[in-house]
Amino acid sequence: MRRVAQTALEYLFMVAAVLILVAIATKVILDSLKSLKQGLTVYTREVRKVVLENL
Repeated sequence: MRRVAQTALEYLFMVAAVLILVAIATKVILDSLKSLKQGLTVYTREVRKVVLENL
């Protein structure tokens, strides 16, 4: 009985570690997407300005 409880506890710790890693990866991806969106917004604004100046 004691070994089963230890195995279950080890399993829960592994699940917790995986969830923490997934949360960190999700935060990094979301921050990267936010930065990419801001960069594209600035780029498209500049391109639009150049195109309108050349009309």
